[in-house]
Amino acid sequence: MNREAVMKSYRRHAGGYDLYFGAVLHPGRKAVLARMNLQPGEHVLEVGVGTGLSLPLYPRDVRVTGIDLSQEMLARAEDSKQRLGLDHVALHCMDAERMDFPDHSFDKVVAMYVVSVAPDPVRLVNEMRRVCKPGGQLYIVNHFQQAGTLTGFLSRVAAPFTGMFGVRPNFMLDRFLRDTRLVVAEQTQVNLLGYSTLLRADPGAVAPASSRPT
Repeated sequence: MNREAVMKSYRRHAGGYDLYFGAVLHPGRKAVLARMNLQPGEHVLEVGVGTGLSLPLYPRDVRVTGIDLSQEMLARAEDSKQRLGLDHVALHCMDAERMDFPDHSFDKVVAMYVVSVAPDPVRLVNEMRRVCKPGGQLYIVNHFQQAGTLTGFLSRVAAPFTGMFGVRPNFMLDRFLRDTRLVVAEQTQVNLLGYSTLLRADPGAVAPASSRPT
């Protein structure tokens, strides 16, 4: 998977994204917003904002910056912003693995259904850490493969749809945490039958490096 392949995939399928992944993944979006406990005046970064499905969920007394690599997806988010009058939202076309923001720019950083399509998930998480303020929080909601479980079966059923967007079919949680060295403060299952996992982590905490091969 590379940057150009991701852009090509979302360019081709941006028009159908909300149909495929709108309602079915919306409980996870609502769950992460509820856990963020946003306070008036805070500045939030949403990495991979896509078509802006989550934007109406943010309180209007916080600042929201959304970034995405796909111009086509971002254009739809901009349409939603204008239609709903979301003046507290700013949108930018930007590579999440190479953000233009200074260090410690945001109170909270969230990535919804992004890490399994990122060309380099480790670099993505490191960038999320870099731009988050000390004492802030990182939030990730994503599907992670779990062999021999009902969610594993659901992964196979959903594969034709998720594959269109370059989602890794065998994206394992233990390997993701080992490679990124995230220290998880909270982990919970969200979406229908626990299909997705919501993680909350301290950007300043780094787990010891594993000696196991990756």
